[in-house]
Amino acid sequence: MAFENGIIDLRSDTVTHPTEEMRAAMAAAPVGDDVYNEDPTVIQMEKLAAEKTGMQAALFVASGTMGNLIAALTHCGRGDEAVMGTSGHTFLHEVGGISALGGIFPSLIPNQADGTLAIEDIQNAYREDDIHHPPSRLLILENTQNQCGGIPLSVDYMHSAATIAHSLSMQVHLDGARVFNAAKALDCSAAEICAPVDSVMFCLSKGLCAPVGSMLCGSSEFIAKARKIRKQLGGGMRQVGVIAAAGIISLEKMIDRLPEDHQNAKDLAAGLAKIKGLTIVKGGPQTNMVFFRIERGFHKTADTIKEQLKEKGVLVGLSGPNEFRLVTHYWVNADDVAKTIEAVKSVMVS
Repeated sequence: MAFENGIIDLRSDTVTHPTEEMRAAMAAAPVGDDVYNEDPTVIQMEKLAAEKTGMQAALFVASGTMGNLIAALTHCGRGDEAVMGTSGHTFLHEVGGISALGGIFPSLIPNQADGTLAIEDIQNAYREDDIHHPPSRLLILENTQNQCGGIPLSVDYMHSAATIAHSLSMQVHLDGARVFNAAKALDCSAAEICAPVDSVMFCLSKGLCAPVGSMLCGSSEFIAKARKIRKQLGGGMRQVGVIAAAGIISLEKMIDRLPEDHQNAKDLAAGLAKIKGLTIVKGGPQTNMVFFRIERGFHKTADTIKEQLKEKGVLVGLSGPNEFRLVTHYWVNADDVAKTIEAVKSVMVS
């Protein structure tokens, strides 16, 4: 089930196209002005998102980056400090927005191999009240943890990390871009993962297949403040029900099929592991991401392999020197996995 042009695109689950059912729903969606909170389709989706995460309220935003930024701006003031992982998306891939736009100071602690932030490190990162220190206001967690391998963080860990943060008077925000992948991998609900945190962002436009948008969820008071900050950032999207309609289908129908992506990732990793010259890294796939590395000194560079795979109709991403990241999603099926394995094998031996 590759895309219409026959391309197997494994660069990310952000490349997904809306399904035909989504397109039909988008065309038929009733709309209103969402800045006035009058778009019935958006209101329906926000209610559904809040229910799925166990939160009181939700806000539709343009992207995951915007959602994380709005959360940080809602929890923190200028000069406040946010504790986060060195491998966290907010630190690595969001253009320094919390600092550039919010004056929020990042305090970095290392992600462990399992994607977590060590409880002791969280505790040590907190700054006591001192005239020389920025106030430590926020802990940002990521689940699944992308850079560490698409790893789901357990419910027990989420409670432990949030408990120590709250004991230190810090709020907790979850970058849950793929939190439903985490829930399926852990055989629990997203609401269980989100229960100990104060806010969560998740993406509709990754594994859930919607064309645009993310959801920011939290208390009613938090979302009311976040809604105003969204407007301040230029995120008032008016008759946005035309895309929220796709998001409703994402939440109603796309979550339960995520284990298919996880199985395809496992099958892909199993096939790639048999190819001489490359090694599956980061513990192998636990959700929908496969990371592999070519041997040091291999006769082809990662860039060359990437281009040769492109010539064979397979698109892959690079995640570091000699390291690849392949992400399964709705538009990749078992046949595409088999074709990808053969394509990589032919490139590696040629």
